[in-house]
Amino acid sequence: MATLIGNPLIKALIILFLVSAATATGDAPFIVAHKKASLTTLKSGAERVSVSIDIYNQGFSVAYDVSLIDDSWPHDAFEIVSGNTSRSWEKLDAGGLVSHSFELEAKKQGMFYGAPAVITFRIPTKAALQTAYSTPILPLDVLAERPPEKKLEWVKIAG
Repeated sequence: MATLIGNPLIKALIILFLVSAATATGDAPFIVAHKKASLTTLKSGAERVSVSIDIYNQGFSVAYDVSLIDDSWPHDAFEIVSGNTSRSWEKLDAGGLVSHSFELEAKKQGMFYGAPAVITFRIPTKAALQTAYSTPILPLDVLAERPPEKKLEWVKIAG
């Protein structure tokens, strides 16, 4: 075994393998995106959906021309109240984070299953745009009939 490891050809192959494995995994952006949505009922009875999307670059190089598009919200069911469903950044540094949020008002009652947001970005060493997807959101029960909360009864039980 000692003569096998002592062989210069075997040493060269082991070093070549380790170097190629290190460079194959470490020289590109790696985009991870998390999409969250929460419902808020207003006193008027209307319901708002607050959406936030965090985009992380977990890779070891900069991502350029980063664009976010979240067009999974049908116009007949939701109206944009503030913000936009798309956003662009010039670059996202390695280890960096950018966030985007917007708010919608629900127009229709029912369950809504949102699709992931789409993130596109450019790597200097490749001509084609790269694509990443956010996590999907949990189903939202929009404008659902909810029984009123009896907070005073909770106080009586606890006291």
